[in-house]
Amino acid sequence: MDEFVILLPDDEAAWERLGPAGQEAVYEQHREFARRLEEGGHVLAGGAELDPPRTAKTVRRVAGRTIVSDGPPTDAAEQLSGFYLVQTADPEGLVQACSLLAAGSPVEIRRVARHDTD
Repeated sequence: MDEFVILLPDDEAAWERLGPAGQEAVYEQHREFARRLEEGGHVLAGGAELDPPRTAKTVRRVAGRTIVSDGPPTDAAEQLSGFYLVQTADPEGLVQACSLLAAGSPVEIRRVARHDTD
């Protein structure tokens, strides 16, 4: 089985505008996503919701100096809000399951690079 990371971008301001009921509806979509993964034979190996982008620290190395700044590295409205790590032998089935999460923001799916020689 290959491993895939599902990256979940979101707009922090839009998330906050949803309020508790709207946010709970989004969490319900994620519970349904996990159920679909299990039904499809995919293995949910990990994942997490991330704290808001405003809590991030960005570290850069410039001219031999370490520079730390508050916030994410870009000012884009959409920032990474969470991720899943999924093991599957059915990448197309994984894409179908991810479509449930792609209603508000696009979902990025990336295979985890393998460097073994098998």
